[in-house]
Amino acid sequence: MPAGHGLRSRTRDLFARPFRKKGYIALSTYLRTYKVGDYVDIKVGNRIIGKRIHVRVEHVQPSRCREELELRKKKNDELKAEAKARGEKISTKRQPQGPKPGFMVEGATLETVTPIPYDVVNDLKGGY
Repeated sequence: MPAGHGLRSRTRDLFARPFRKKGYIALSTYLRTYKVGDYVDIKVGNRIIGKRIHVRVEHVQPSRCREELELRKKKNDELKAEAKARGEKISTKRQPQGPKPGFMVEGATLETVTPIPYDVVNDLKGGY
């Protein structure tokens, strides 16, 4: 019977970790920065199905969270500078949003609901 050509064919050594390279994956592997135009050679780990891919980075999307963080930091620096000029101390820590204000419901009428009594004897006489 001929050898198969499936997705994981001939990957006995490809997906195995090298000698003395076993253990956790270093965090720098995921935190590396790539710029547009870099040639990147991606070799997948043994936990991911796939083989070696040669890629050229075409587009790098900056994180929206980072932009918001930088804007908030810039705003906090301005607030601190204004407070320092006035001779005050200011706290720029974010405060949790409090509860919503209460309100009164106007024009509502109350209706008392009573249960209907259940008669077992008369219910059985009706038949099945």
